[in-house]
Amino acid sequence: MDPLDILMNLDQVIPFYKPVISADSRQVIGYEVVAYFRDPDGILQDLDWFFDDSSIPDDFRLEMNNYIQQKAIDKLMEHDEPINLTFYYDADLLTRDNGEALLSILHTSQENGLDLNRIVVEIKDTYDTEQLDTLSNLIKYMKTIDVQISLHVEQPNGSLDRLATIKPNIVKVDVGFLKDDLLPHLYRDVHHSLSMLSRKIGATLLFKGISSYNQLNYAWRNGGQYYQGRYLKEPHEDFVAPDCCQEIIETNFRQFVSFERRKVKAQLGLMEQLSQQFKSTLSAINPKDSYDDTILTIGDACSDFAFRVYICNVEGIQLSSNAQKNKEGGWELFQEGRNKNWSWRPYFFENIIRMNVEKKGLLSDLYTDIEKDELIRTYSYPLSDELYVFLDIPYAYLYEQEGLL
Repeated sequence: MDPLDILMNLDQVIPFYKPVISADSRQVIGYEVVAYFRDPDGILQDLDWFFDDSSIPDDFRLEMNNYIQQKAIDKLMEHDEPINLTFYYDADLLTRDNGEALLSILHTSQENGLDLNRIVVEIKDTYDTEQLDTLSNLIKYMKTIDVQISLHVEQPNGSLDRLATIKPNIVKVDVGFLKDDLLPHLYRDVHHSLSMLSRKIGATLLFKGISSYNQLNYAWRNGGQYYQGRYLKEPHEDFVAPDCCQEIIETNFRQFVSFERRKVKAQLGLMEQLSQQFKSTLSAINPKDSYDDTILTIGDACSDFAFRVYICNVEGIQLSSNAQKNKEGGWELFQEGRNKNWSWRPYFFENIIRMNVEKKGLLSDLYTDIEKDELIRTYSYPLSDELYVFLDIPYAYLYEQEGLL
């Protein structure tokens, strides 16, 4: 469509409302405002492209923003429920007029009785670095008048510094690109980092684009407090009942919790199995045996669920070789692992201390082994207060056991 044709027919531009559901209350707590154009035949066309197209004159885009925002705010002020409205704003456009168009509407609405804490301004993390100072100052000012800020993270790996600088109230992540048969752990790790950083800066995590059960489960497992997507509720021309998603959220959450409980039980079961195996195996090992002889003995005893064994000291230095299972099922020693320092690994010292205090082994989370390029877990067990054995469990074994992936 021609942008000028749209502006000449603003009466056919309609704000639609994408519900945002809170995990804790299971209620609709707000809406993202999006624009549609309804042609004479009643056919709706999404106008998302209009707001990001820099080839459209600024005045056109500002006029469209003002029109949609004012209509949505007027509707909000007629509504008694304590809900929020989210308005997307192109960062380039926002900084180009120093936020004057947006702030004018906000101040006028505030004078008319609107609590500006009910307004969320969303920007994407794709803005230019040179815009950061202007954008930061605008955001600081909007926060002083109680407007909430949402940062839509399109490039998680490159956005951590921007999150720390902007310190948004809401961090928004799109999971729409994750297919049901491909929810890779790599993204899970990135989003887990986002979740941790969001918590550090006092922001909440919102997952959008949820169109399936698995995507909702992914959002739930990765610390999402707010959810948005067609699996829960389609965009509407009107506000919806606050509890319209409560049944589907509660039903899904019960299933998520049940599955996670089975996973925890499976992991605890594996830890207990490994602990009993280690106690039995270590009792038969001669204390005078070399470290390499010890790991070969452990490897033979744990051959059904391990492919690599090695020993480290309390400082993270590997004292043994690597004992690795070969294709024939036997165990071989590889010297290149000896004297490597593994203290840099995340949680290494935390786990060492836990093993010393609890006097039992620990099972790691899933991670990708560099050499095998596959998901594995590592079981670590204290041989003494100074020595620890590490046993790597292959994907093939984890796949065969329910709850270990």
